[in-house]
Amino acid sequence: MADTVRGAFAVSLPVTPRPFPAIFVGGLIVGMLDLLYAIVVYSPRKPILIPQTIASGVLGLKSYSGGMESAALGVVLHFIIALGAATVYYVASCKLDFLVERAVLCGLLYGALVYLFMHWIVVPLSAAPKGNAALIYKVCEFVWHWFGVGLPIALSVRHYSR
Repeated sequence: MADTVRGAFAVSLPVTPRPFPAIFVGGLIVGMLDLLYAIVVYSPRKPILIPQTIASGVLGLKSYSGGMESAALGVVLHFIIALGAATVYYVASCKLDFLVERAVLCGLLYGALVYLFMHWIVVPLSAAPKGNAALIYKVCEFVWHWFGVGLPIALSVRHYSR
């Protein structure tokens, strides 16, 4: 009987989405996780090379002789990209409810899309030196983007959209 009474008087309060924390928290988590992943996998003995490589997208090979300045630029660019990815997901989630309702599945798929966008469009159009990583690195990075990029963004958006 108590459940029936409670159900009859249940009030649904309107949800106020919070875009800033959804984007900021998701982007910050992804930026930190992805930078750490890249350092551990690609350059654990000389971590400065990772942000310098990111900066090489703008500076080209000069990035590697730029010291801490080019590394700082790389970190800033990396977080801009992470926040941009979170922004795109959040904006899409405002029109496509299933991105919030099925955040885990959509986040995994979104991570794959971010990887493809970065490696098929952004990197080829950048000034970064062209190289070819071994297939195992490409596969691991692709899978990493599911869990380390797409999923945290989707979960952050879901959390701050409810």
